[in-house]
Amino acid sequence: MKFPDEPDSLCTLSIIEPIVQEVFELDCKNKLEEDFLDNLEIEDKETKVFHVARISKKNFTVGQKVLLQHSKLKFFPGKLRSHWLGPYVITKFFANGAVEI
Repeated sequence: MKFPDEPDSLCTLSIIEPIVQEVFELDCKNKLEEDFLDNLEIEDKETKVFHVARISKKNFTVGQKVLLQHSKLKFFPGKLRSHWLGPYVITKFFANGAVEI
């Protein structure tokens, strides 16, 4: 590409203006993406706090009978099955909160 000899000519401005406009648009898109990701992260944290606050803590004792929820239940597999298995007896507690049945 050949540039004109006069720096103030209209041709120079017509070459530079689209480049500046494109850089400006890219910068605006990057700012919008950053704002979107920030808002998404804030919403994820708020959602997690909301759900964690609604988890009820259960106190179990050794020898207590409990039911185990069947987590691989398929909706309408032909016949309706129970959501619960058991009863099981608690035999041991672990440091991480796990329970042996």
